[in-house]
Amino acid sequence: MPAASVPPTGLASTIGVGTWAWGNQLLWGYRADQDDPVLGATFDRAVAAGLRLFDTADSYGTGRLQGRSEELLGRFSDRCSPGTASELVLATKLAPFPWRWGRQGLRRAFEASRRRLRGRLRRVQLHWSTARYAPWQEGPLVDGLADLVLAGDVEELGLSNLGPQRLLALHGRLARRGVAIRSLQVQGSLLCPEPLLAGGLADRCRDLGVDLLVYSPLALGLLTQVPGHPAAVPQGLRGLLQRRLLPRIQPLLSLMGEIAGHHGVSPAQVAINWCRHHGAVPLVGMRRPSHVDEAVDALGWSLSPQEVDRLTAVSVSLPVRMPANPFQSN
Repeated sequence: MPAASVPPTGLASTIGVGTWAWGNQLLWGYRADQDDPVLGATFDRAVAAGLRLFDTADSYGTGRLQGRSEELLGRFSDRCSPGTASELVLATKLAPFPWRWGRQGLRRAFEASRRRLRGRLRRVQLHWSTARYAPWQEGPLVDGLADLVLAGDVEELGLSNLGPQRLLALHGRLARRGVAIRSLQVQGSLLCPEPLLAGGLADRCRDLGVDLLVYSPLALGLLTQVPGHPAAVPQGLRGLLQRRLLPRIQPLLSLMGEIAGHHGVSPAQVAINWCRHHGAVPLVGMRRPSHVDEAVDALGWSLSPQEVDRLTAVSVSLPVRMPANPFQSN
């Protein structure tokens, strides 16, 4: 298989690599013996193609494999030259579990993640806000992450699963200490379009100078479907979701197929570029080198404004959405 072409300087930063599936047995059927070599080749292909942002979390990996995604990223990054390694943005999210409380509540988790990532942790992110169930914890936890930045233990701070209200409040809190929010990530796709629509979260991020990252831009594979060539329904929870949603999103898939055919690309690239058009950085889940190639190929073309409008109109008219993240705050 030929290597993915390297996008022009700057374009590669408009796509990130999502690693939620790395170590996840429940949703993705991870098996170390068969998957780790492929994931290593995927990492190498992504770096060779110019991708530098890799997003993970200390909770990625199921059961005894918790932290596996970070471990794999750390191991694979050892293969990079010193110059390339210095360019990587390894970003992890720390989960505010109930036993992680107070200003120092995430310190041990941070140290563990930094060890798993072989000291290359560039950006630490709060995985979700506690505002919905323990609002008194949100401020101290965020202050603790800011302490890490101010002490020089990590370069950048990010947030995750916050809406416009909490983003504005925490932006002000951190600005008073001179700490910038580098990024905010939320679910976003043609099956979860609201954060990217006019007047929504994307506009708030733009106003505050915060990069908006969107996870699940391909909606767990639903938006990779090629009309007329249905893919096999996966096992488990992903299969249940596909069987529930696929019959009700056919108008969107048909339009995506039409636009993809016009450009000579895949529906997945249409989904990726719809997110990019709205100023978001899609965190594309990549488990095979071919996933890298497809994502990088999306950087070589753009949707027209008319195509974006048609996709948006059909998207918002659908009777279904991707399941909301239960930890998402307003």
